[in-house]
Amino acid sequence: MSKPDSITEVVLEKTIFASRWLQAPLYVGLIVAQGVYVYQFFIELWHLFHAVIHPAAPGTGPDTGTVIMLGVLGLIDVVMIANLLIMVIIGGYETFVSRLHLDDHSDQPEWLSHVNAGVLKVKLATALVSISSIHLLKTFIEVKSPLVAFSNNGVMWQVIIHVVFVVSAIALAWTDRLMMAGVRENPGAQH
Repeated sequence: MSKPDSITEVVLEKTIFASRWLQAPLYVGLIVAQGVYVYQFFIELWHLFHAVIHPAAPGTGPDTGTVIMLGVLGLIDVVMIANLLIMVIIGGYETFVSRLHLDDHSDQPEWLSHVNAGVLKVKLATALVSISSIHLLKTFIEVKSPLVAFSNNGVMWQVIIHVVFVVSAIALAWTDRLMMAGVRENPGAQH
């Protein structure tokens, strides 16, 4: 039989456990940031629509096809960042603050049923690689434009940063896989 905890220890432990609620306002702030991205999406969509309706005169800027492609990549970029925000808001809240109690909800995301800190890190790393890929593709498209000045050094650093994101995502996924293999081999082990 274990010795009863002192009142100080009980209060301290309850306070530490309750401190997770300090993160709740952070997630609400991310919801506000997502609203900003919705606004940004419609601004980008308006610019795309305007570029199609009022194309630049030949020789004064990039051709309309390139402008449309860059505009669409800008929209995809905003959507990918919004998806990243959703993963952090929902997954982080569920993992670190409180359960969402969505078991009976028909719209519950599939990934939420097995979210944990490791899965969330891998999903976030993958989303960052996707966002970095879009930025790098935009850079590659804009490099050939005479109106945009890119230095070789700037492009090189974008490629290096992207490769670091890719390697980090692979390392996180590999580490998570090793940890999960250890749990499957030893189901009673604490993680």
